[in-house]
Amino acid sequence: MQSSRPVVEVVRLGLVTYHEALKLQQFYVNRHRSRPAHTLLLCQHLPVYTTGIRHKPYPASLLDQLRLLGADVHRTNRGGLITFHGPGQLVCYPVMNLASFKKSVRWYVCELEKTIISVCSRFGIEASASPHTGVWVGDNKICAIGIHCGRYITSHGLALNCNTDLSWFSHIVPCGIEGKGVTSLSAELQREVNVEETIPHLLDAFRDQFNCHLTDGETSEPAEDSGGSSV
Repeated sequence: MQSSRPVVEVVRLGLVTYHEALKLQQFYVNRHRSRPAHTLLLCQHLPVYTTGIRHKPYPASLLDQLRLLGADVHRTNRGGLITFHGPGQLVCYPVMNLASFKKSVRWYVCELEKTIISVCSRFGIEASASPHTGVWVGDNKICAIGIHCGRYITSHGLALNCNTDLSWFSHIVPCGIEGKGVTSLSAELQREVNVEETIPHLLDAFRDQFNCHLTDGETSEPAEDSGGSSV
């Protein structure tokens, strides 16, 4: 850990397609090649199912069925299996060089889990990590985590269910884990908890867990299409 705390720029993207978020992630990953510039991208997605690299391709018939539900489908190079992103879910993509923090992917994933456990605690929800990546409330996953790390520069990240329509998960085996369920902040608290209410808690927890300074940033548009899911 460096003696001075790293500065991380917070960029709020709002509601965007998954493809748009992939392009922006690549833009910020590329920016690291010229100068260190840690970034925390916050957004919600239009309905989309994404698959990770730890699985052979899913059957085309399944993917076609998911598209008929009105969702996009993307194969990505993050870790993990299939999951869902949609409105009411706080998606957080840290694009950071771990050389400024700790050069350990295992450490990084654990810090993301601890960040979300802290967020849940601030809402009075007891959450925990498990042998399965992510954050859980009992046997129900409240936050999925899937990352990519190349030359210690991170992309992809986490998705915390706030007031997500959980019925979207019923069409898949979330993250490939049989016999487990999904939950949200709203479901646990039996009241509406939206993304905007959750963001300040996420930022406070992230700042504390990663021992960094957060600054507000503006969305930077990539100069050209970076190839979609090549993040």
